[in-house]
Amino acid sequence: MKLVQRLAAILSRVAVAIGSVATVTCLFLVGYSVVMRYAFGAPQPWVDKVAGWLVLGLVMLAAPEAQRRFEHIGVDVAVSKLGPRLARAAHLIGTLSVAAVAAVLVYAGWEAIEFSLMVGMMTDIDGVPEWWIQLLLPIGAGLLLVVALVQSLVLALGGRPDHLPTGDEELPRDTLARGE
Repeated sequence: MKLVQRLAAILSRVAVAIGSVATVTCLFLVGYSVVMRYAFGAPQPWVDKVAGWLVLGLVMLAAPEAQRRFEHIGVDVAVSKLGPRLARAAHLIGTLSVAAVAAVLVYAGWEAIEFSLMVGMMTDIDGVPEWWIQLLLPIGAGLLLVVALVQSLVLALGGRPDHLPTGDEELPRDTLARGE
């Protein structure tokens, strides 16, 4: 089972690394756009489109790693009060819920790609087919599905997935992180 968790971890880390590159690229492109618009009076409308695509990429490619580390929004304090058996059941329901949503996103993404291919949809940027961008949805959701299913399997077999919160972790001291 550890091997399966390691493989899922490798896939999610590669995806988040690509998402990180998308983040930095987006930052540079937006900076370039601002300089071109305000310093040279030459707006670059294509940058807004590409930045939107990069944001989609970074979200979809970072989601599997966030799930693997159990960093999605959760109510860990409440779960820790349930006792070990109910806490395991709550975590299992949570990972299965993520898997179900990921499966829906894979299906919807694939449907969108098939439609785009069928009608030959192109983006506003010459030579870039719409399905290239839409491919980010089933890829990211597919990786999220793999991570959530691995976590669900580990929980169902009585194991403890890597990074599973115990509820006794100290809350962040940063007031911004606590929402104050």
